[in-house]
Amino acid sequence: MTSSKKIFLAFAGAFFIMLVYLSYDISRRTTSPGSKSQLKERLKKQYLKNPANLVGVDTTLNDSSNSIHR
Repeated sequence: MTSSKKIFLAFAGAFFIMLVYLSYDISRRTTSPGSKSQLKERLKKQYLKNPANLVGVDTTLNDSSNSIHR
């Protein structure tokens, strides 16, 4: 086996291992689509604990009114 073939196989193996690791890391950090229905409730709990975060922000969290008041 030539040295260029060995170098290519080493880079291909490293690239494959990197792709597997990145796929695992991304899948660990994301949520499944089924858990997104509780997003509004989680936001309400998170931001209503500290009202200082809500300066100028509409707190109703309706689908049509997620805007900043001017």
